[in-house]
Amino acid sequence: MSCGEPHETDCSEVLDHLYEFLDSEMPDVDRDKFQQHFKECSPCLEKYGLEQAVKKLVKRCCGHDDVPVDLRAKVMGRLELIRSGQTVPEHDVSATSPGTPQES
Repeated sequence: MSCGEPHETDCSEVLDHLYEFLDSEMPDVDRDKFQQHFKECSPCLEKYGLEQAVKKLVKRCCGHDDVPVDLRAKVMGRLELIRSGQTVPEHDVSATSPGTPQES
């Protein structure tokens, strides 16, 4: 998605890192660039608003459930792989129980 207008920070970069912005998981200098982009680009601002609303809805509807420790560990492990640039397998064989048929 791009609005077709030139920006200091490209629309694709903003959308690729939108959840890092929403979750406050990026350096302040990048947050400032994104905030400036949202002031200039209404399509990206609209997408930001939509994703922010979805995140709030999920938190409101599912925020009371405790996350199983093993699931949290798997998710955190995958995030670390992604951040380090390693390939993440689409289907993790260790995630299936013994005797559970695997998808083909």
